Amino acid sequence: MTDSVSPPGDSDAARTERRRRRSMDTRRSVIWGERIAGGVITVGGLMVIVAVFGIMVFLIRVVLPLMAGGELQGNVRYQLDTQQDVIWVNGDEFQTLGLAVAAEGRVITYHVPTGTEISRAQFDFGGAEVTAVAGTLGRDRVAFGFDDGTVRFAELGFDTETTARRNLPSGLQQLDARDRVLDGRVFTEVGTGDFRTLSSVVELGEAEQISDLPIIAVDYRVGGTRERPTIAFATVDALNIVRVSRSRIQVNMMTGAETVTTTTTELPPLALGAGVNVTSILLSGNADRAIVGTDDGFVHRYDLRNMDAPQLAETRRVADDGIAVTAMTFLSGEESLVVGGEDGSLSVFFRLQTGTPDTTDGRELIRSREHAPMPSAVVDLSEAQRQKEFVAVDAEGNVHVHHSTSDQVLFELARSGDVTTSSRAMIFPRSNGVMLVSQGGEVEAWQYTQRHPEVTLRVLFGRIWYEGYAEPTFVWQSTAGTDLAEPKYSLIPLIFGTIKAASYAMLFAAPIALMAAVYTSEFVDRRVRATVKPMMEMMESLPTVVLGFVAALVLAPLVEEWIGAVLLGFFALPTGLMLGAFLWQMLPVPVALKYDGFPKFVLMAAMIFVSAFVAYNMGTTLENFLFQGDFKRWTTGQFGTGTPFMFLILLPLSYLTVSWSFKRTLGHHWRALIGDRDRAQAGRLDILRWLALLTTAIGLSYAVASLLTLLGYDPRGGFVDSYQQRNALVVGFVMAFAVIPNIYTLAEDALNAVPGHLRAASLACGATPWQTGMWVVLPTAASGVFSAIMMGMGRAVGETMIVVMAAGNTPIMEWNIFSGLRTLSANIAIELPEAVKDGTNYRVLFLAALTLFIMTFVINTLAELIRQRFRKRAFQL
Repeated sequence: MTDSVSPPGDSDAARTERRRRRSMDTRRSVIWGERIAGGVITVGGLMVIVAVFGIMVFLIRVVLPLMAGGELQGNVRYQLDTQQDVIWVNGDEFQTLGLAVAAEGRVITYHVPTGTEISRAQFDFGGAEVTAVAGTLGRDRVAFGFDDGTVRFAELGFDTETTARRNLPSGLQQLDARDRVLDGRVFTEVGTGDFRTLSSVVELGEAEQISDLPIIAVDYRVGGTRERPTIAFATVDALNIVRVSRSRIQVNMMTGAETVTTTTTELPPLALGAGVNVTSILLSGNADRAIVGTDDGFVHRYDLRNMDAPQLAETRRVADDGIAVTAMTFLSGEESLVVGGEDGSLSVFFRLQTGTPDTTDGRELIRSREHAPMPSAVVDLSEAQRQKEFVAVDAEGNVHVHHSTSDQVLFELARSGDVTTSSRAMIFPRSNGVMLVSQGGEVEAWQYTQRHPEVTLRVLFGRIWYEGYAEPTFVWQSTAGTDLAEPKYSLIPLIFGTIKAASYAMLFAAPIALMAAVYTSEFVDRRVRATVKPMMEMMESLPTVVLGFVAALVLAPLVEEWIGAVLLGFFALPTGLMLGAFLWQMLPVPVALKYDGFPKFVLMAAMIFVSAFVAYNMGTTLENFLFQGDFKRWTTGQFGTGTPFMFLILLPLSYLTVSWSFKRTLGHHWRALIGDRDRAQAGRLDILRWLALLTTAIGLSYAVASLLTLLGYDPRGGFVDSYQQRNALVVGFVMAFAVIPNIYTLAEDALNAVPGHLRAASLACGATPWQTGMWVVLPTAASGVFSAIMMGMGRAVGETMIVVMAAGNTPIMEWNIFSGLRTLSANIAIELPEAVKDGTNYRVLFLAALTLFIMTFVINTLAELIRQRFRKRAFQL
């Protein structure tokens, strides 16, 4: 009797099949584990995508304010108590107090937001009538010219103090929600709980007789040091005679006594036509040049560097024929000159060293840009103290605020009062407002915020003509030795530097990594591959900061000192390896098979060291023979021709051309010649063939290089120029060292993934392992290989520390392999720690990061599209 009852007709085979099916049933825990893992992977992938787009959104959010314009916050309008027109106006940096000087000498200090009069003073002009007025950049020092030929100087500034709340005087009167006043002082509460106290400083100096005729134009500058201040002023009288006076003040540090020495020089007369008069004059801060504008549309530039012999350096037309120059002003820094015309035109000029014989100093005024014209004649121009901005007022009362570098109109301010033809305007010191005083003491003040006036898309990606440059160009220079220099925010040099660094790195990395991948995948013994590949992958773990440190402090000086050996090494290493390969062919087959594998690999390494030793010892000889013993001096173009370097550059191409031509024309006959010979004889003939091809390539390269020289081509000044120690060659070396592991690992994996039957079929058809690897395996793995190259490119584009340390950080645009560069990533690393949060430089650096993000995104997207195309072709196999 059996222990269990089986179904009728049930056989042992059926029972076995049922047990096998039960054993193949997936356990419920496995199913749930797979579902959880799939969900986690899906969520993780989505989070990565969200994180990437989150980074992009954050970058865009930081960058967008760069493109936002200014915002007008409001304006006020009121009338000052003056008998005559206001001839000068000033305001403090907090837009709290204003100073207005009327033609009768009345000086009114008033509250800018409300127009309340704070204090009043009276200048005694001695009955003389003011005919000209000008002031310094800070507007606190003013010169008045009078109809009796005298000049007076005044101080019209502000005094700022801080008062603790407990020390506030009693009896303060409220001016508005922010300010209070007492005895000519305005008290403003600041964030710390203390109070800022503002009051005006009004002083008038004694008259100085300059001419017997009325002064029709004047300008005034204060410079020098605290111990030795200098005062310089220029005047033009009714006969258009120009005079420049300099007063040097020596202060005794012990007693405080001042000694003033004044010298006046009459400048060479202007050759003006009948009825032509001077309309304005400008004097530079150090009084080394003066510029006179006339009503016939000309400006006359004086060279005052030698006051004993001043010269009229240049006369230039700056306006159309018959159009008068009605206003002029320097921009901050006094390099650029803004000229306003009777027709409303606004032009910017600066001096440029051109070597022209038409001027006495070889410089000439160059028109750098034309701003949008005013609706009518320009009557007043006033510059900003901190930026390349100016405000222009025309005869119809239009007020426009311009930024010179970005060539844009920041604000077109509409007057709320009657139109007047006599106006004085100023930009507040912080460039956050404009004050206009018109006929009869009518004041109108505008307050605004401007975020980043110096930045436009054209500034970021276009050519801009900066002060002192010979032509419009791309320049990155966010800071300078002085705040008066105009910042230059072109991203093109940084993009160019990024592409240059990546290109030279890939020039070294891609061939080495791909050939290494082909070698370990198709030729080397598996045991050797098991050692070599992990070592190559370990290279990627080296910190790039260490690589950059070694490149900057070790490699760069060595390359500079042994540049001849480095150049020779590019040819000695491949030549030595090829020579070793031909010699290996001459070995008997048993010997070659015995030492194949690791011994052969050791011999290859030994040949590399021998080639490097030869290059090291022969480098000086090469430099003496081709470059007259000084390669670095040769790159400057001081001697020699471009033939030697072109010969070296063309040599590999010439060899490939000669080899390909031989194979196409005589390859079949050559194979027939050596086919029936033994291995040693065939090897000797192959060496002779190689030497003949090499000699022919050398002759061809030299002939082509000489022909290019005869045609006038010289690589110097192009991709070869002056040698700098930290250059793209060093960067290419070290970045290639960092990029090779990425490319090698991915490419080698792609090559090993090629099905083995394709290799077997190729070898069965008589192809050699080399032919199989190059024409069967490599095309099949093209998608993976291309992805490897693109991954390496992305790695090179985003590299930071190597280029920070080894590239010299010079944002220049030239393909010279011996010059430095600055990349987007390196620029961010260098400047972001010092950038003011939410400032212009800060946001432009984030724009650089966004640009880098877009570059890598585009590269990876194109790589993926091309990879998919290759993959479809490979699937057909």
